[in-house]
Amino acid sequence: MADKEGLPKILPLEERFPCYNALHSIGVEAGDPVVLVNSGEVVALMRQMPYGHLTTIIEICQALARHYQVRGCCTLTTGIVIMTAANAAVEAGGAPPELDIPYWRTLKADGFLNEKFPGGAEAHRALLEQEGFTIARKGRRYVVADYRRYLFTDFSFS
Repeated sequence: MADKEGLPKILPLEERFPCYNALHSIGVEAGDPVVLVNSGEVVALMRQMPYGHLTTIIEICQALARHYQVRGCCTLTTGIVIMTAANAAVEAGGAPPELDIPYWRTLKADGFLNEKFPGGAEAHRALLEQEGFTIARKGRRYVVADYRRYLFTDFSFS
């Protein structure tokens, strides 16, 4: 989870980028500037998630894009950081303090639970239900019912 030298980096979006389709689907065009961020920046936003609120990878990416004044943020690298942070937090048991991350409050796009979190979607579901969220089934996947009602977007950057 260590930050990488050379990041953050702003690049023009290219069709060959793995995140191209996701960004294009929300209106980011080839040639538009996008940011690839360090792990620490994503984790810092995840840590800001207060009890009773949720966020998604989309809100995190939009906040990062606004912060860097670009059109988008690489959803692929951001998603990898989110999954890695969740696993690191569980492995560390919340210690050291910098790994005390309420990762379960970060959802996939459209409010879906993350099957790649520790314990899979079932464990993610249990953690959210402990905090009072209602989980519904959509096909084979789980989603937080009315998740938009709980969205937190008031991120701050230090």
